[in-house]
Amino acid sequence: MAVRPPLLYGSECWPIKETNVQKLHTAEMKMLSFKVAPILEKLTEYRLRWYGHVMRRGEEYVAKKALNLPEKERGQGRPPTTWWTSMTQLLKKNGLPEPTTLDRISWRKVIRRADPT
Repeated sequence: MAVRPPLLYGSECWPIKETNVQKLHTAEMKMLSFKVAPILEKLTEYRLRWYGHVMRRGEEYVAKKALNLPEKERGQGRPPTTWWTSMTQLLKKNGLPEPTTLDRISWRKVIRRADPT
């Protein structure tokens, strides 16, 4: 399908918020005539695929180094949603252990969301 890739471009790095999910859901409702997997499932697949890619890279890889950066002190109020906090919630929600990412083939089987035919 030609509409989904531009719609989800760069979604691997988004800290997903409810407004993002609502906008994607609205776009999906407009595309109901196509036979595709729900866009939220594909978004989850994209993000988990990127996470697995980063976890398999070496320690010298820039994205891997960024995961170990210290967080700054936060002020009052609710802390902002970051990529790392949203990924942690996503992994817990789907019951995915981190060591699974090291085996690319099994990780791909676990996260794959196929389009209905």
